[in-house]
Amino acid sequence: MTNLAGQVAVVTGAAQGLGYAVAKAYAQIGMKVALIDVKADTLQKVSHEIQSSGGECLVIPADLSDIYETQRAASEVLGEYGVPRVFVHNAAVLNPRPILDVSIREWLLTVNVQTQAAFIFVKSFWQGMTDAGHGSIVFVSSQSGIKGFADEVAYCTGKHGLEGMMKSLAMEGQPRNIAVNTITPGMYMHTPMSEQNYPDDLKSKWVDPMLLTPAFVQLAGMDASQTTGERLDAWVMSEAIRNS
Repeated sequence: MTNLAGQVAVVTGAAQGLGYAVAKAYAQIGMKVALIDVKADTLQKVSHEIQSSGGECLVIPADLSDIYETQRAASEVLGEYGVPRVFVHNAAVLNPRPILDVSIREWLLTVNVQTQAAFIFVKSFWQGMTDAGHGSIVFVSSQSGIKGFADEVAYCTGKHGLEGMMKSLAMEGQPRNIAVNTITPGMYMHTPMSEQNYPDDLKSKWVDPMLLTPAFVQLAGMDASQTTGERLDAWVMSEAIRNS
C-alpha cells in the first residue's frame, strides 16, 4: 500500500454526502485535501471539522459549471498544494424533470458540472502527474452512467460522458502511469441528494457514505500498473478491504 501521508488529494463536491466522507477519510490518513464545492459556508464547516481533528485542508469555493471558476480552482490547488496524487470528481447536480421542463440553463449546469469540470481539472493536473510518474483520477459514476432513467436526460448524459472520458483517458494515461477509473457507490447512500430523490423503499436500505471510503483510499494509492480503465464498485471494494 502506498504511503499517502503528506500527499495531496483533490475532492469535488466535498461539502456533503460522499464527497464529504471521502475528504474526511483522506484527511484521516494524513493527506492534504483540497475541498472544492459551490456551498462555501458548508465547506468552511467541513474544513473546521478536519482541522479540529488534526488534518490539513484547503477550502476552494467554486461553481464548477463555470469554466473560469473551475480553472481558478485547479490553479489554486496547484499553487497552494502542487500536483495531486489523487483527483476525485464527485460533484454533480440532479434535478429530475421531463425534458420539456428542462431549461438550457439547467442542462448546461448539470452537464458542465460533471463533464466540463472533469475535463478542465484533468487537463490542469495531467502534465504534473506525468512528470511525477504516477497519479490516480477517479470519476464518481452511478447506474445513470450506463442506463437511462426517465426525467434524468441531463444527469444521465453527464454520467455517460464521464464513463466515455474515463475510457479514453485511461488509454492515454497508461504509458504515463496515470490510473483513470470510474467508481459507482454500489450501495444506496444516505446523502442530501438521496434524501430528495429516493423513494421510501430505498431509504430503508441506505448506508452511511463513510462505509464506502476504504475503496477511495485504496484508489488514491493506485497507478496504471494496478487498476485503470475500469468501472469499479465502491461497496464491493470496501467490503473486501474490511474482510481482508
